[in-house]
Order: sequence, then C-alpha cells, then structure tokens
Amino acid sequence: MYKQIVINVAEHETRVALLEDGTIAELFIERNDGSDIAGNIYKGRVQRVLPGMQAAFVDIGLDQAAFIYVDDVLGDNLKEIERLFESSVRENDTPLLETEASQESVVPKSTNIEELITEGQELLVQVVKSPMGTKGARISSYISLPGRFLS
Repeated sequence: MYKQIVINVAEHETRVALLEDGTIAELFIERNDGSDIAGNIYKGRVQRVLPGMQAAFVDIGLDQAAFIYVDDVLGDNLKEIERLFESSVRENDTPLLETEASQESVVPKSTNIEELITEGQELLVQVVKSPMGTKGARISSYISLPGRFLS
C-alpha cells in the first residue's frame, strides 16, 4: 500500500490529507482563528449557579464563561458509573468508553443543579458547542475521547 501525506498551508488555514493508493483516507483542517474548540477538554471553575435555569456558568479561560446545563453535570455518583462500566466490560469482554448504558443519566432527573455543583468548584469539562457571537461555549462534564486517538 502506497501512502502519501499532502499538506497545504494558506494564510488562514492548514489542510493535511493522508492518501492511500491515491485515495484520501483522512483529512484534517485547522483554521487559524481558533474558534472551533468543540471537543477540547478544560479544567474550569464554576462562576455562578443559576437555580432558576438549572444551569451554571463556568470559567474555562476564554473571553466568555461557558454554559453547562444540569443534565450535562456528572454528579458524585461514581459507584453508578463504575457499575455501568463493569457491566459493559462483562458483556463484551472489552472496555467501552461510550455505550448506550454510559450515556444514560446517572443523575436523577429531579436533581437540582445547586445539589451537584457550587460556586468556586473545579470541574473537568469538554466543549460540546463552540462559542458564537455573544454566547459562550456549551460544555458537559461527560468526557468523550475518540477511540482512534487512544493508544
């Protein structure tokens, strides 16, 4: 199999293509504006909890605070997460990072956000949606790592 890497650098973006026997196998595009931060993982600090909206604002080091909704907050219910992970291992004999079972909410729907997080608390979060205009990024405490980037 013949492999070739083609790189194109312009003023505002860089494109890298991996060709296998003349066919594009992978394509990476990076823009210099840095606005696409979806998927990035940050350690943030809760700035403000809004019980009326069941949401909070978290400082992740950007110009604007990021927004997290109560359903995207991973509670301190680690035993439930371990149980879900162990059940997926037993069923498939291989650990799964993301399954339907792990996507189920481990926080009861009736839980209030002020019971899960407090102002000043540090959270490990992942950007779900990049900031746009005057709105900050949408974040989640459910971290997802694509399997192809793990070794």
